[in-house]
Amino acid sequence: MTSHDGQSVTRAVSPDIEEVPQRQPFTASLRVAERFGLVILLAGVAAYFALNPATSATFPTTSNFRNIAANESVLILVALAALIPLVAHRFDLSVGAIVALTSIAAAKATTSMDLPILVGIGLAVGTGAIIGLANGVLVAYCRANSLVITLGMATLLGGVAASWSGYRTIVGVPEALTNFGNGLWLGLPRPVILVVAVALGVSFLLGLTVFGRRLLSVGVNESAAHLVGLPVQRTVALSFVASGALAGLAGALLLARTGSAASGVGVGYLLPALAAIFLGSTTIRPGRYTVAGTLVGVFFVAISINGLTLAGAADWVEPVFNGGAVIVAVAVSSLLTHRRLTGAARR
Repeated sequence: MTSHDGQSVTRAVSPDIEEVPQRQPFTASLRVAERFGLVILLAGVAAYFALNPATSATFPTTSNFRNIAANESVLILVALAALIPLVAHRFDLSVGAIVALTSIAAAKATTSMDLPILVGIGLAVGTGAIIGLANGVLVAYCRANSLVITLGMATLLGGVAASWSGYRTIVGVPEALTNFGNGLWLGLPRPVILVVAVALGVSFLLGLTVFGRRLLSVGVNESAAHLVGLPVQRTVALSFVASGALAGLAGALLLARTGSAASGVGVGYLLPALAAIFLGSTTIRPGRYTVAGTLVGVFFVAISINGLTLAGAADWVEPVFNGGAVIVAVAVSSLLTHRRLTGAARR
């Protein structure tokens, strides 16, 4: 994966705008619209479904919002997992397959092996981290294309998961685990509290640690990062380890939410996760992959689909919406990148 793939840059102000003072109010409004357009759109979508007669009785209820937050908890963890290497412009397409395999690992540990729940969760996270390490070594030290490597890994893991599960759905997980996945604490779904803690941790990791700054430096200009002596290969490899560990945690949470594990359940999280990340890169800090933007992207898609479903939309709407969101988000992100590079060149 070359350093310019998915280039993460912030928008630059055009010099000709600075030279014309009377246009500054318009420019300021444009900046606000650019930075918070998706947030405003999210609020508008929520308001529409709250006022729409077809959905007003069910959409704006506490139970519905609680269900949305709980149902998106696994997706948020998967999106955060894919986000970390993407900051360095490396794609991890294996996160969905890791979710499936690690959910099976945790299910096997807590059922047929009769191991404690915490051991099963640790096995899921550890398995994900090991798979991430394999991805990281191949991408960083063998200089392989991250798209190809992680796509191949996803295919491999799909076969391993199918073989390990015997093409059967594993059930009978401990009740304490499912109670966590579906219970409430202080009126909030317990998975939501876990997700908030993880999101804060990832935000801290990317924004306030040496590792996070190095990862961003690799993403902004990998050649310059090499020249100043940053450990580029190690940083990239560790980003995949973190991604795999988070995907493993998502697998354990998926098991807690559903009470079962199967080989094909994790694959469906990949596209919505990427849609959320790319949508998030168009808001708050346009051109950058951020935790806050990713969360906005997740809930924009989730609330839109939830409202459409309550309004009686057909089943095909969800994949169409997810695919369309990816296309639009990538196109907008590319336009923002081009605008930034053009502005920087003019200066």
